[in-house]
Amino acid sequence: MKKIISEYKHYLTQKTFRRSFIIGLFFLAASLIVNHLSSIYVDHKAGAYVQDIFLDNLPVVNVDDILNEGVILYSLFATFFVIVKPRRIPFILKSLAFFIFIRAIFTMLTHLGPAPNQTYLNPDDLLVRLSAGSDMFFSGHTGMPFLIALIFWNENNLVRYVSLVASIVFGTSVLLGHLHYSIDVFAAFFITYAIYKMSEKFFAKDHASFKKDKPLQIA
Repeated sequence: MKKIISEYKHYLTQKTFRRSFIIGLFFLAASLIVNHLSSIYVDHKAGAYVQDIFLDNLPVVNVDDILNEGVILYSLFATFFVIVKPRRIPFILKSLAFFIFIRAIFTMLTHLGPAPNQTYLNPDDLLVRLSAGSDMFFSGHTGMPFLIALIFWNENNLVRYVSLVASIVFGTSVLLGHLHYSIDVFAAFFITYAIYKMSEKFFAKDHASFKKDKPLQIA
């Protein structure tokens, strides 16, 4: 705990880190606003349901617990490994913001309607309230954990493997619940990988700081 506090004291004294951290928070807040507006738009513009080879052959399964409690538990797990190392925060904030922004744009470009027989999700659950239900392409449940796995690929094996499992479990769950089309789930891996590689380029300095532990300069 003392080491973590020392690292925060070290990085918070650096003007470059503080600026990057604030910009990351701003980007994330802006992306969430754009995502909210896109959810309203796609809910209003949602078109008709289309046939899907997976959904046509899969039974509808109640996945409410997995997609709510499961996502919350995974989020807490991933957040812990982010905040214990302050050097990780700016790159992750900006990468997540970029992911959310790109997904918001994609959902506005596709107006497919949800499956008529999709599973019941408790409307009182927080995560349900954050989604309009018509934001199909691409699956955030699949893509977000996969993005974390890519970010931590050579940084922490535990985070990498847990995130990969979470991505597969959540992706499978949205299919079993008929909450996403199969293209939403499978395309999420390819799009997320492209987002990660672009984040490496766009936020190169933050990525370099993420990848390399800088020695503490404590008097």
